[in-house]
Amino acid sequence: SIAEQMGEVLKRTAISTNVKERLDFSCAVLDSKGFLVANAPHIPVHLGALGSAVRSIIATMQLEPGDMIVTNHPGYGGSHLPDITLIQPIFDQEKECIGFLANRAHHAEIGGLRAGSMPPNARCLAEEGVVIKPTYLFRKGQSHIENIRRMLAAALDPTRHIEETIVVLVAQAAANFKGEALIKELIKARGSNEVKWIMQRICKQATHCFAAKLQSMNGFANSAKHKLDDGHEIHLNLEISNSRLRLDFTGTSSVHSGNLNANPGIVRSVILYGIRLWIEKPIPLNDGLLDLVDLVIPDSFLNPHFPDNPFECPAVVGGNTETSQMVFETFAKATGILAGSQGTMNNFIFGNEKYSFYETIGGGSGAGDGFHGSDAIHSHMTNTAITDPEILESKYPVRLLKSSIRKHSGGKGKYRGGHGIHREIMFLEAMQINIISHQRMIGPIGINGGENGCPGEQYILRPTKVGEEKHKRIQLNHIDQFDALEGDILVIKTPGGGGFGSDKSI
Repeated sequence: SIAEQMGEVLKRTAISTNVKERLDFSCAVLDSKGFLVANAPHIPVHLGALGSAVRSIIATMQLEPGDMIVTNHPGYGGSHLPDITLIQPIFDQEKECIGFLANRAHHAEIGGLRAGSMPPNARCLAEEGVVIKPTYLFRKGQSHIENIRRMLAAALDPTRHIEETIVVLVAQAAANFKGEALIKELIKARGSNEVKWIMQRICKQATHCFAAKLQSMNGFANSAKHKLDDGHEIHLNLEISNSRLRLDFTGTSSVHSGNLNANPGIVRSVILYGIRLWIEKPIPLNDGLLDLVDLVIPDSFLNPHFPDNPFECPAVVGGNTETSQMVFETFAKATGILAGSQGTMNNFIFGNEKYSFYETIGGGSGAGDGFHGSDAIHSHMTNTAITDPEILESKYPVRLLKSSIRKHSGGKGKYRGGHGIHREIMFLEAMQINIISHQRMIGPIGINGGENGCPGEQYILRPTKVGEEKHKRIQLNHIDQFDALEGDILVIKTPGGGGFGSDKSI
């Protein structure tokens, strides 16, 4: 309830389309050691990583009552630079830290090479936007937000819309303050010892539930790999022994030269979410699910090194969105819980000096034993909405020409994969377009005889001269950027999910 109320404050207070309309944010309560206890039903890729961020702060900074930390750095448990995290310790009457509040929100603009701060061509972290190492937003109750404003303006590629970024940060701070007030009410009513005990009990309940699952599967082992559209691979060896789960990503490709690098916090998010599905019981998502997990992540594009100099750090903007989805698909293959889902967030960004807009687009989810996949839905590591057409067209110089289910894109089988989305947007003035997507080479896999879903695609339709064909078609790659002209139409067709079972009659 506390996490949900934090989210309501953030949604109502922020002016950003990303927050108010798409709901691209997450709020959580953590224990005094920085482990996730409770969360609102927000974004899975955020929630599992918030603990990594809080624990990095505990290890590197001194925290006192009235402090609040801001960061977006992937080396400190961040995901990608547009996702800015605010962390606040909670102290009882004896000034003992009993837990933490954290929220993470996607900002439409944080600087970088391209409008919208998700540049497809970035090759290092500094090119993706303003990098905020853990910094005090409040220190002993005093605001340091002007320091953040200066950081946003002084970077090599500064934030294009500083005031909107600041307003969203203030909304995030308000969400944490709301959580602080509610937890202090709880402490006053029940005492800090009982509040701490409740936190521990919630996590132990999750651990016990997963222990029962592992005991029923002792000796199970499997391996899986997933190939990205550019040939990089994720390898996973899964083994259950002595009622513990070992997940070993040895064999995964080395650090990515582009922007698909993730970090251990993102991988933990995926595994936390995946285990929650695997158990198939209505338990809260929290770090207790990982107490019986041995996670091995060697140096790779899932665990690159982040030096102090952002120009020496790998680019990461697609690691949070695309790589997280593909790590889940690898986990799903290894466990056999369901067929492949769209395996991408279909990131679509456009902007110029006046506008910055970002959306993720749904697709088909995978079928499983006893159920069809869902059509036109955000799946797995994302859980956002999509901007309403009226809001999109009133705030930005675009026209939404089509947004429909992509018929016949789900894989056939005894249980059919979900269908993707067909979306067309016309630009009413020149815009920078950025696309970061996957499953454009091979569609999401079917299992147990089910067929693969259709791969996605995207292209530009450019008006031609009178007397020629109506439009010239310009194909776009899975990760691409394009400078659109007035009248250009972007067509995005997202992947369908894989089918389950060999019955082709459905």
